[in-house]
Amino acid sequence: MTSDRCKAVFPATRENEDLLLAECYREALRLLRENSTPAGVLASARNPKSSGRNYDSIFGRDAAICALGMAISGDLELLQSAEAGLLTLARHQARNGQIPKFVKPELAEVDFWYAGCVDATIWWLIAVHLVERMAPHLGLATKVAANVVRALNWLECQEHQGWFLLQQNDCSDWADIMPRSGFVLYSNALWYWVKRLYDLPTARETQRFGRLLFNPFDNAVPDQKRIRLMRHYIRNRCRPEPFLLSYVNFSFWGEEIDIFGNILAYLTGLGTASEACKMVAGVTALNANDPHPVRVVGSPIEMGSPRWRPYMQRHRQNLPWQYHNGGAWPFVGGFWVILLATLGERSLAHAELVKLALSCRVNGWEFNEWFQGQTGEPMGMPRQSWNAAVYILAYRTVLCGARIFA
Repeated sequence: MTSDRCKAVFPATRENEDLLLAECYREALRLLRENSTPAGVLASARNPKSSGRNYDSIFGRDAAICALGMAISGDLELLQSAEAGLLTLARHQARNGQIPKFVKPELAEVDFWYAGCVDATIWWLIAVHLVERMAPHLGLATKVAANVVRALNWLECQEHQGWFLLQQNDCSDWADIMPRSGFVLYSNALWYWVKRLYDLPTARETQRFGRLLFNPFDNAVPDQKRIRLMRHYIRNRCRPEPFLLSYVNFSFWGEEIDIFGNILAYLTGLGTASEACKMVAGVTALNANDPHPVRVVGSPIEMGSPRWRPYMQRHRQNLPWQYHNGGAWPFVGGFWVILLATLGERSLAHAELVKLALSCRVNGWEFNEWFQGQTGEPMGMPRQSWNAAVYILAYRTVLCGARIFA
């Protein structure tokens, strides 16, 4: 159900809810059209603040995620913008195959972040495949065929050659001020999806080793000595939870509960289907979907924790209950709604979609980047493209039966 805060401004009748959902859909389309350029969709609307933080750029992960919602919308203008962004990123692909973190075409500026930005390449591959599936008349797959080969090769070079899981450093995915390193749940859930989409021969191995590492409390007895040792460390030092671990490294791991990573793991099939409902119950037990769906961390990393890093204080941004360390991100809420619908939780999916629309409506349809995890205060950059695009994706999943994870 909608939170008390939401009920105060929006009487919860089915008619009102339907009107709100339809209005949010129209506003999402409008925002994406406004943020579209000949080079693709910008991460957020142009203003002095967004320009100072490079949000008015074509981001690898943002443009790719947006392409999913833009393509499924059926809007010709948005479909063209989605393709343009993917082509812009392809033109600025590194020689080794990596897709940039962001591109500023007007300045010929290309940024690859500090430690790899591994997920830009993954999301780009996902978007190329799904746009081709939804709009084959564009011929996108043919246009970027060579880029796809190089991108897959680059990712395989980041992979453990015995366990077929990606390896990465701190801060090298979307949660770019978080201390996740080694084998990271979020990145490997997406990597497994890529392997399924592109029919790569080691997909089953990625799934098997991912389940062994991120869910170390099952009854499996791994053949590999090093996997057994890593699971032994974890089983002796932490308690079972209804969540997959956020990351696993040599002798340390993440217990902060990466809700986004868990959502993706169960959407893509990296996680065991029978465990998905336990994870959903765990999210609701933490009230991580209230007042806004959904917080990206269940138990924020506190200052003084062994997992705390000084860089998390940068701009005072990643303090507990903020940003990647416990803020609520509407675009992640969209994937949460999609998971609920996929699991057959139709009533809950609809209720969470309403809450997501209310989040987008804050401050006159500002589509804020994120909200403080405890107070629900709007934070970050306004007019975020991926909030609009994933709302469209969630709306069409719940109300139209669309499926992108099939």
